[in-house]
Amino acid sequence: MAEKNTKYLFFTGKGGVGKTSLACATAVEMADSGKVVLIVSTDPASNLKDVLESPVDENINPVKGIDNLFAINIDPENSAEEYRNRVTQPLEGIATKDEIKKIREDLSGACTTEIASFDEFSRFVSGEIEGTKFDVIIFDTAPTGHTLRLLELPAAWSSFTDENPDGASCLGPASALKSGKERYHTVVKRLRDASLTSFYIVSRADKASLKEASRTSNELKELEMINQLLYLNGVFRAIDKQDLLANKIEAMGKEQLDAIPENLKFLPLKTFPLLPYNVLGIDKLRSLFNPEMQKSISANVVSKLEPSRQELQGIETLTEELCKNKQSGLIMTMGKGGVGKTIAASAIAVLLANKGFDVLLTTTDPAAHIQDFIEQLGELPATLTVERIDPKLETQRYTEKILAYKGQGQSEEAKKLILEDLKSPCTEEVAVFHAFSKAISLAKRKFVVMDTAPTGHTLLLLDTAGSYHRDIMRNNINEGRVRTPYMSLQDQELSKIILVSLPETTPMREAGSLQDDLKRAGIKPYAWLINQSLSMLSGITDPLLKSRANAEKEVIDTIKSSYSERTFGIPFIAEKKLLPALLELHLNT
Repeated sequence: MAEKNTKYLFFTGKGGVGKTSLACATAVEMADSGKVVLIVSTDPASNLKDVLESPVDENINPVKGIDNLFAINIDPENSAEEYRNRVTQPLEGIATKDEIKKIREDLSGACTTEIASFDEFSRFVSGEIEGTKFDVIIFDTAPTGHTLRLLELPAAWSSFTDENPDGASCLGPASALKSGKERYHTVVKRLRDASLTSFYIVSRADKASLKEASRTSNELKELEMINQLLYLNGVFRAIDKQDLLANKIEAMGKEQLDAIPENLKFLPLKTFPLLPYNVLGIDKLRSLFNPEMQKSISANVVSKLEPSRQELQGIETLTEELCKNKQSGLIMTMGKGGVGKTIAASAIAVLLANKGFDVLLTTTDPAAHIQDFIEQLGELPATLTVERIDPKLETQRYTEKILAYKGQGQSEEAKKLILEDLKSPCTEEVAVFHAFSKAISLAKRKFVVMDTAPTGHTLLLLDTAGSYHRDIMRNNINEGRVRTPYMSLQDQELSKIILVSLPETTPMREAGSLQDDLKRAGIKPYAWLINQSLSMLSGITDPLLKSRANAEKEVIDTIKSSYSERTFGIPFIAEKKLLPALLELHLNT
């Protein structure tokens, strides 16, 4: 445990890479060593209680089955609602109901949720929490760079924000925050102190996860948070050397590790193997740092294996349904980062174009992996157009437009504050929304297939769409002639939302949470698409792969019974050129 010598430990990484398991395993190891440990989750889709097999809520509670370990879950939505209430309560009796409603709408985006969560989270770093004195506090999910940068914007805290509500950042009235400016500065200072804080960047040994880890590391360094470690989880080693798929997967993983991004090569590295069992409960958490326990539990699990295969209709059948009796429409792939939205969108677009339809494939994802897949094809179908909504370019255009409008007649100092305020992450989402709206309008004439940004970004984008919709409806007398992008997304004839998930518990729950949010907005997903399914394959002999395939059955059954009327699948493909391999697979079926 030489590297775990700071008071604050942050585990950050994409959904499904195993950061909760590793955060909990670290907490268990440190509690076993005699330290009093608190683990805090700030993940909106937290499965802390499942991993610890102990009740976890918004109060600090001891974890069952182990001494010295306590846990708490900060619910971001509850924190955001409390924040909105603190903002609007002082205005009751002063402002009109419509004005208060408008303020609540303005504070409904993801930025507000991030800030409200950070407001709660900061108490644990600033030392405000009461009760047990903890030797170590472990955070499952670090605050984003967006949140930390926003807190450092002088405009967010200046009187200018209160005097100019139209120019206020998504912090809203700063007086509604439980903690003040100085306390936040103390928290940020402690996060930058390498003797106090460590950041564990968790990744899988695949290109997309490593790319995200590389970006996270750079972002933290820009914020002067340099005490970083890299944990690579789920590294596969073939057991049955006669299993061709197992050998391919191991070779590809090794190749990815050899090509690790330059900036990650300088971080202290620890790897963790892919295990044939789910890491749930204190004993299995202990096994993550104990190879002998891993062998013992694995042998017990593998000995009980029964062959199990899932029958799921493929992406070709999904595409057939999407274009049945249609010449146009909007198809959006949604889900958390790393689940396969981009490969799904790319494959659907190419399959539609191969049928002779006019197709636009576009993305609102800042990471924009679409080009990586399309370049694997060499030659595109004649009716396929590929575009990218560039967030940086759209933000620049939007910023210039707003600055020209709001800066009229203002002093240079006021213009400077407006520009500073426009550096908020919300600005990028609003700017992207304008380009997104144009793509929706094209869906009445052709098929528009859109690979969206990861869930948090998507929800904010849809929040913006909803807010825009409400503004249009409020200010328009002849409602019958208005059709907003939000109404287009609610139109199930025009728009088909495909939720993409991996056949694993955490991605399934995150997609389920997104589905609930969409339904509350009046948007019903059309289907679920399960990516990288081992259980769709036959002929697997490697015990580790067989156990992973068997574990998928419960997840897929749950999706079919509880989440979706239509469920499709993409089998696990161990090829570097993934898109051509997927298309070839469907040509041969």
